Amino acid sequence: MINKLDDILSEVKGNKKVVLSVSAAHDKEVLLSIKEAVQREIVTPILIGDKNKIEQISAEIKFNLDNIRIIQKDTMEECAKTAIQLVSSKEADFVMKGLLDTSIILKAVLNKEYGLRTDSLLSHVMIYEIPAYKKLLITTDGGMNISPDYNQKVNILKNAIEATKPLGLENIKVACLAAKEKVNSKMQATLDARALQEAAQVGVFGENVIVEGPLAFDLAVSKEAANIKGFKSKVAGETDIMLMPTIEVGNGIGKALTYFAKAKSAGIIMGAKAPIVLVSRADSHESKLYSIAYGALVAKYNKSPGK
Repeated sequence: MINKLDDILSEVKGNKKVVLSVSAAHDKEVLLSIKEAVQREIVTPILIGDKNKIEQISAEIKFNLDNIRIIQKDTMEECAKTAIQLVSSKEADFVMKGLLDTSIILKAVLNKEYGLRTDSLLSHVMIYEIPAYKKLLITTDGGMNISPDYNQKVNILKNAIEATKPLGLENIKVACLAAKEKVNSKMQATLDARALQEAAQVGVFGENVIVEGPLAFDLAVSKEAANIKGFKSKVAGETDIMLMPTIEVGNGIGKALTYFAKAKSAGIIMGAKAPIVLVSRADSHESKLYSIAYGALVAKYNKSPGK
């Protein structure tokens, strides 16, 4: 079982058979993260973008491009299209956004002819290593879906479960977050959370998945808090996935974990035919590396027999 983000790095080390297509790779921060991923033998990259700039930047950062494929493309749209086509044609296993707007890469992902769209919903999955918590915590969705309804939350949770399976957990425990533990007809988050719990009880989310909701944040992460409140729960203090009611809650909790709790993190987009690594320029090199490794872990799991 994987309990630390460094465990993910160890799990995917020597994983050269997992190929990452990098859209608009002509960016120093992007190439620095790819350089480290290559040095750690996490992925084999295909770099798409301005070939001259890629070579110039790589020379500056001492990134050896021997045996690394570079595809020249002049526009951001062409970079995105090529990166996605490499995945849809199975020449690559997952994709990373480089120096281009998120909207451009997502438009290519959703293209009906060559894209990676599925029947699911695209959603953002973050994984945090928090010093004060005994295991990795996955949160969703603090990056894409603004105010999801019940059906969208079903898909968001299914995506998060698929992103959690490669961690090797025997049981996946989900807390559907709300402001209180009791259902209130005036609070949609509590109604959706209870409906998700009931859906899990009839097998909507598969075997070995326990979903409880509504749960307030303190109960989700603290068994002691649940005991004090007399709240009986299989999830309290054992949460693996925290399902957010809205993007503001997910985004706010994520940033609080990063800046106040000193959490390490990684993030990917799920719901397409392959993981999508969307890193922010504000992310640390460490976080970018963890995101690439997490994408590689999910891609490797998706290639495993029986998938």
